[in-house]
Amino acid sequence: MELHEPELRDVPVTAVLAALADDVRLQIVRALAEGGEYACGTFEFGVSKATRSHHLKVLREAGLTRTRVAGTSRYVRLRRDELQRLYPGLLDAVLAAPARA
Repeated sequence: MELHEPELRDVPVTAVLAALADDVRLQIVRALAEGGEYACGTFEFGVSKATRSHHLKVLREAGLTRTRVAGTSRYVRLRRDELQRLYPGLLDAVLAAPARA
């Protein structure tokens, strides 16, 4: 299965910022920033599976994440290096901001 993952240079910064503007998506990005690759089903942020899938899709289509399909599982990781090259300091600034309670 092929997932749509745009080249980050083709994604307007406004789309990246819009994807980061949602609290659940920001929680996902914070979790991914801790390092590594995570199975999509491991994210539990008090939302349904369908809502979680939607948020992961928004992040992927905004160029923030990469998703690897392995059988029936999907693994997601942050595109940290690419984000840093194209938008220096953006991800660090977002991650440094205090999390809302």
